[in-house]
Amino acid sequence: MTAELHLLAWLSPAFPIGAYAYSHGLEWAIEAGDISDEPTALAWLRDLLHHGTGRADAILVRHALQATADPVALDSLAELALALTPARERRAETQDQGAAFALAAAPWGDIRAAPYPIAFGALAGRHGIAAPLAVAGYLQAFTANLISAAVRLIPLGQTAGLRLLATLQPDTRAVATATESATLDDLGGCAFRSDIAAMRHETQYTRLFRP
Repeated sequence: MTAELHLLAWLSPAFPIGAYAYSHGLEWAIEAGDISDEPTALAWLRDLLHHGTGRADAILVRHALQATADPVALDSLAELALALTPARERRAETQDQGAAFALAAAPWGDIRAAPYPIAFGALAGRHGIAAPLAVAGYLQAFTANLISAAVRLIPLGQTAGLRLLATLQPDTRAVATATESATLDDLGGCAFRSDIAAMRHETQYTRLFRP
């Protein structure tokens, strides 16, 4: 029960890591017409989970959780996580959220600022949280935040947003399961349109979300 309560706190939308300020490139994708309704939002988010940031972060969370007592290994994972970012915005997103997470999580123990999946995984490991639970929770929070952005930007109704979250839960479980034995050599992705969206968002003329 304690582990579940920790995760509910850390992954709550109210936990102050500033995730609401980033659209992960969705803002440009919507302006470009790649995402215009519930079905196109579903396809975009599903690809992100299976082939983009979702899968990569799941692997990083798992390895950070296992390395929680090894500062050298965590530093190496942090460098790798930053090297994987395809755009300046993505780099800022993971660094800013990781630093905010480390600060906000201080009541549960001091951790060093690191890219978000590394900081989260390190704290989860320190508290003995099982990797399947930590990864599934992380992916659900990642998905929920992007759905929140889509609800505001497309716009979608709240019911459509909740329907997206429910529809994507099997994908969340599938990615969590598929990465159980993944090594760092398995890192990589092919959600190229999402990477391009992050690059284009850096110079987008009008923006609601942080560059």
